[in-house]
Amino acid sequence: MIQEDNAPVGPVQISSAAHSHIKGWGIDADPSNDPTYPIKKRTNEEQLGNTWIRPSQQPQDVEILTSNERNNLPAVFGTSNPPSGLSGAIRRFAFKYSESDYLHWLPLMMADRVNVIEGVVKDLAHGHIPNGFKERGLKSVWKYNKGVFIRKAALRAAIIGATVAVAVIRSKKKKAR
Repeated sequence: MIQEDNAPVGPVQISSAAHSHIKGWGIDADPSNDPTYPIKKRTNEEQLGNTWIRPSQQPQDVEILTSNERNNLPAVFGTSNPPSGLSGAIRRFAFKYSESDYLHWLPLMMADRVNVIEGVVKDLAHGHIPNGFKERGLKSVWKYNKGVFIRKAALRAAIIGATVAVAVIRSKKKKAR
């Protein structure tokens, strides 16, 4: 780290006693222990915080789920698909937990799957039959990667066939009793 007058600059000194309860605090305080040192041009701007003017806040006219680790909305956010239905309830549950917790990410992934099913049901309710082949891009997969397409189709056929075979065998055993 070099100042304008070429005098060396030491690491920014922040009271370590105030933050000693945080595991790993100050691990990056020594620039010689930084893998980017001496390549990185250090200006200590990281220590100044937000020095830019925040854009005007986008109006919030739909429900926005926010992390419990941040206390404000970003200046701009997406509103095209606000949470609704069962998937929305699952998302609301997930946002009660920290982003470092499985109870945040696993329910969000499940909510995505539930949202797909909700979308298909909504399409059917409005008289639109979904074209899964086209909507999932399978035409392109068939055109450019037939091997993967055939392997996946064969695997799915084998799983469905095995499931049907097990169901038929079980029903025959029940009838024989």
